[in-house]
Amino acid sequence: MTNTLLKTLKMTATAAVLGFSLNTAQAADPDPANWNAVVEQSKGQTVYFNAWGGATNINDYIVWAAGIVKERYGVTVEHVKLDDTANAVATVIAEKTAGRDEGGSIDLIWINGENFASMKDKGLMFTASDSKKGWAEKLPSWAFVDFENNATIQTDFTIPVAGLEAPWGGAKLVFFHDTAREKQGQLPDSFPALVEWAKANKGRFSYPAPPDFIGSSFLKQALTEVSTTPAKLLQPVKADEFQAVTAPLFAALDDLHPNMWRSGRAYPKNYPAMQQLLADGELDIIFAFNPAAASAEIAKNTLPDTVRSFTFPKGTLGNTHFVAIPYNSNAKAGALVFANFLMSPEAQARKQDPNVWGDPTVLALDKLSDEDKAKFAALELGIATLKPEELGPKLPEPHPSWMVEIEKEWTRRYGAGN
Repeated sequence: MTNTLLKTLKMTATAAVLGFSLNTAQAADPDPANWNAVVEQSKGQTVYFNAWGGATNINDYIVWAAGIVKERYGVTVEHVKLDDTANAVATVIAEKTAGRDEGGSIDLIWINGENFASMKDKGLMFTASDSKKGWAEKLPSWAFVDFENNATIQTDFTIPVAGLEAPWGGAKLVFFHDTAREKQGQLPDSFPALVEWAKANKGRFSYPAPPDFIGSSFLKQALTEVSTTPAKLLQPVKADEFQAVTAPLFAALDDLHPNMWRSGRAYPKNYPAMQQLLADGELDIIFAFNPAAASAEIAKNTLPDTVRSFTFPKGTLGNTHFVAIPYNSNAKAGALVFANFLMSPEAQARKQDPNVWGDPTVLALDKLSDEDKAKFAALELGIATLKPEELGPKLPEPHPSWMVEIEKEWTRRYGAGN
C-alpha cells in the first residue's frame, strides 16, 4: 500500500469521525445556559407555535413578535392557530406513541393548567441538560421575572413548573357590564349572587361551553366559591369523592341554566362570541380572564365606551399562562429564542398595552432599567380597567384533574342533545 493511499485512507477516516461528531453536536439539545450558542443554532430555524387563535388582537401581537425575532435572529415563527390547546397536546402524544421522538411537528405551545399537567405527567416536555431547573429559568429574560412575589409563576394549577415552561402573561377573572343598561339593578358580588341576578334578569347572562378555556374557567370560579371542602380542590380528584364535592356546583348550575341566554339550550362559542353578545345588547354581563379586555375592545370600537369592569370582593381566579417546548421539537433553539423574547421587557410592555392586547405582565418592574420602567409607566390601562388594588384577592386554581372530570360531567348533563 502506498504512502499516498495510506494518507488518503487516514484523511477519509478522520473526516468520517469528524462528520459523526458534527452530526452528534447538531442533534444535541441546545443548552439555554450557553445563550450565544443557542442564538447561533437558532438561525434559519422555523418555529411552529401552536397557540389559541380566537382573538385578532392576540394574533396580531404574535405576528409582531414573530417579525422581531425574524429580523434580529433569523428565526421564522409560524402561528398554528388552535381552538383548543388539548389538540396540540394530543398531537405530541400521538407522535410519541408512533415513535417520532425527533422532528416533531410542534415546536412551542401556549399552555397552562390541565394541558401542562398532562404533558408533564407523560414526559412530553423539553427539559434541557439540567433537569433540576428545566430551561425557562436559564433564559436571559428570566432575570426580570417576578417569581418571588407571584406564586403562580412557579406553580401552575398546583403543579410545580420546575422550569419546564416560560411565563408569558398573567390572568385574573374579571366581569364586564354596560353602564348604559342599568336596569339590571345591583351587580352581583359572588357566584351565588350571580345565580340570583340571572333569575331576576332572564336571558341576560351566559358562558361558553367547556372545554372552551373561558367557559371552563367560569366553572372553576363557581366550584371554588360553592365548595364546602375547598382544600380537596388543591389535590388530585378522587373518584369516590367527586360526586359529593361537586354536588353544590351542579346544583347551582341547574338553578342558573334555565335563566340564561336561550334558556341555557345554547352557549356562546368562545369569549369573542360572548363579547359580541354584550355589544349587541343580548347579554348584560360577561367576563374575561384579562382585566384589560374591555378597555382593549373599547379602544377598537368593538364595545361601547360605557362598558365597565367589576369583580367579586372575596376574590376571583388568577393564574399565569406559559409557553412550553415539546420534547421532540424540531426547532428547540428557535423556540428558546422566541420564548425568551416573549418574556423580555420590550415584548411584555407592548403586550400590556390595552390598545395592543392588555395582558398583565409577569415581570417585576423594580428589576427593570429606568428606560423599561418608563415604558410601563407610560401605558394608559384604559377607562374600563380596574386598578391592581381593585382586582381583589386571587383565588387559587383547582388541581387540573378536577376540570377533566367536571368537563365530562358537564357534557353529560348539559351538552348537545340534553
